[in-house]
Amino acid sequence: MTTTATAAAGPTPAPAVAPPVEERAPGSLLLATALARLGRTFAQVLASVVVIVVLWYSFLKAFHLNPLVAKDPKDVYHYLFTVPKAHDNRHVIFTALMQTLGDALAGYLAGTIAAIVVAVLFVLYRPVEQAFLPVAMVLRSVPLVAMTPIITLVFGRHLAGVTVIAGIVVFFPSLVNIVFGLRSTPKAAADLVTAYGGSSFTVLRKVAMPSALPSLFASARIAVPGAIIGALLAEWLATGKALGYYMEHAQQVFDYGGVWASVVVITAVSVAIYGVVGIIETVVLARYGPAPARGK
Repeated sequence: MTTTATAAAGPTPAPAVAPPVEERAPGSLLLATALARLGRTFAQVLASVVVIVVLWYSFLKAFHLNPLVAKDPKDVYHYLFTVPKAHDNRHVIFTALMQTLGDALAGYLAGTIAAIVVAVLFVLYRPVEQAFLPVAMVLRSVPLVAMTPIITLVFGRHLAGVTVIAGIVVFFPSLVNIVFGLRSTPKAAADLVTAYGGSSFTVLRKVAMPSALPSLFASARIAVPGAIIGALLAEWLATGKALGYYMEHAQQVFDYGGVWASVVVITAVSVAIYGVVGIIETVVLARYGPAPARGK
């Protein structure tokens, strides 16, 4: 009787199949992805350095520039590391660089936060966009060099003025990219949240924000170098401090080695920060970004 009942009940269900290794070990995949991105970034930076050096030498040779004014990579290396005053040169340039990077960070944060807030308002309230966007485009068309004296008069010649100038450089490209990202929300996901009683703000928080992460990082790639340029411009025209002013002063006293060394240092730092942003993008999108579409 027991045997018959067991047979009637059918075969014993097979144990559940364990999930694939890649689904059980996301940390390992994340680390591997980050390392692969780091390797690609390093290779790209190295290739860029080689190309820049080749173009640098080619430019100097093609235009037969005066060696007193136009310095080549070897001259910059000597200025920073081998001449008797190399230690003092490095100290002055890198001290000014740290202040410039601090100014650029403040401008980047202010511009990005303002862009996110305005982009959210644009997406949630169309009348805000219709009222504000024309004004923003008019302001964007005014050269920043022309606006700097007014900004300096209003906000002063200290950190607040530099933050506003650098933040303006960051704000507009970030705003365009973030609005595009927020409006690229998958309609099916938004409809699902709405069907379960979610408000527009819930759709924005649960669906639109993660979907906009790629656009946010795309804007960061543009905005981070832009913030450095804005900080240099503010230091040159407004504050009289940090690397922007040092470059102007070096040119006035005919210290062309200092000018070229400053340009090389700030360019190298910008490229390095660009690479760091790319690595952070890979890690964050792998953890919080929209899932990539899988082929069948």
